[in-house]
Amino acid sequence: MGTAVSDRIEKQVLLRAPLSRVWRALTNHAEFGEWFGVRFEAPFRPGSPVSGVITPTTMDEEVARHQEPYAGVRFTIVVDRMEPEKLFSFRWNPHGVDETADYTKEIKTLVEFTLQETPDGVLLRVVESGFDQIPLERRATAFTANEGGWAMQMTLIQKYVEKTS
Repeated sequence: MGTAVSDRIEKQVLLRAPLSRVWRALTNHAEFGEWFGVRFEAPFRPGSPVSGVITPTTMDEEVARHQEPYAGVRFTIVVDRMEPEKLFSFRWNPHGVDETADYTKEIKTLVEFTLQETPDGVLLRVVESGFDQIPLERRATAFTANEGGWAMQMTLIQKYVEKTS
């Protein structure tokens, strides 16, 4: 990987499922929540904030155990772009799980999911960027939590779309 990159996290996974199935798993708020481990209150629409409550995933018992301490924690994403079957992105406060903290003045990171059809399935890439703008006192914690978190989420979406295709 060369030099350490502190501003962005990148993960990818090859999904053996149709492109339309992967797109729906990402952009249907109920389906996204099922694999990711959150119950969102409204559909995803570009420019719209959507609040959700952490609800441990049913896709993997070990990941669910990691999510359990945060069950019931509320957070909000702001949907950025939805380019059908190509790109889904949103902004959020990474690892924003301290319910006593006020994240409203904090710059949100950008999470981008890109989809690319290949002969073997759909290559799903997630990039979260903007960590250098997170307040220093929580930057390392947020980065470390999300570095591991996105690795787990790639496993979860793979289990979800391959099970439900």
